[in-house]
Amino acid sequence: MTLNELPIDPKGIDKKSEDAVIIREVLEMRKETEALFAEEKYTEALRRTVDALRRIREASDFTHKEFRALLVVLLFDLSEIHFMLKDYKQSEKELDVLFKVLGNLIKEDSERFGKYHLLAMDLSTRILRSRRKTLELLAKQQINTGMLYDKVNSGVAAATDKLVESLRKAAEMMASTGDYHTAVKFYAEAIKIAKKRAGKVTRREVKMTVEMAAVMMRSKSESARARRLLNAILPHAIALEALELEQEILAMIDSIDSNVAHDSAWKNFLDKVQRSARSAMRKIKKDESAEEKEIEADAEKGADEMEKAEI
Repeated sequence: MTLNELPIDPKGIDKKSEDAVIIREVLEMRKETEALFAEEKYTEALRRTVDALRRIREASDFTHKEFRALLVVLLFDLSEIHFMLKDYKQSEKELDVLFKVLGNLIKEDSERFGKYHLLAMDLSTRILRSRRKTLELLAKQQINTGMLYDKVNSGVAAATDKLVESLRKAAEMMASTGDYHTAVKFYAEAIKIAKKRAGKVTRREVKMTVEMAAVMMRSKSESARARRLLNAILPHAIALEALELEQEILAMIDSIDSNVAHDSAWKNFLDKVQRSARSAMRKIKKDESAEEKEIEADAEKGADEMEKAEI
């Protein structure tokens, strides 16, 4: 399950109150759910999570921040459990509610809830079956994500790294299925988030850019763009003294140039063959036309001779 460290801080709730008892009971239920999930007993895990949700409803103030934080935990669990039960539509609905609850919590305390928003984005890369939906969601959540990068030293860093790696894996999977266009989009998202998180271009961003260029090279129409990308990232590889990456980039540029030269030579050869074929066709048509005229002339001459003979 996604959440190991829970965003719960019950200090603001009286330990002797019924609300405190509810929180303790729900957290205990959650431990049981986690154990059931690990044993792949997803139906039982679902029942336990639903029981926990029902218990939360008995709180005196369900809108209290701690109960909303507890709801976040249960929504993470529900989305993953329904996904494992192959109830994908319900899983996606819970993911949508999760983002809405987290959106409000981030506005109240981005320091505390920021990393959970990034973990929810990471979860979306695994839950959403439609890659188009995933990209749309990532674009939509960039507004909330952008405000979190200045808090990378407060627990957001690990969550960001996890999200970047998930996007990278999604890109690799798309490339392996031949969907190069979508793969490039996922690489672009991963690179953008990683760069914002680091505040500069690091070895990881250079490596992912090289991987993205390699995917682009599989499409002839994207080769020129891939070359521009490699030329742009080469100075960064040199500055980082990443010799292996530098050599890989140069080899890829050389490969693109070689393919362009080969394509140009092949195109010239085809043009020459087509010109020769057209010339031969014109000669054939000219010969056929001359032959037809000769036949017509012979026919006319024969007709004249027959007419004179009759006279």
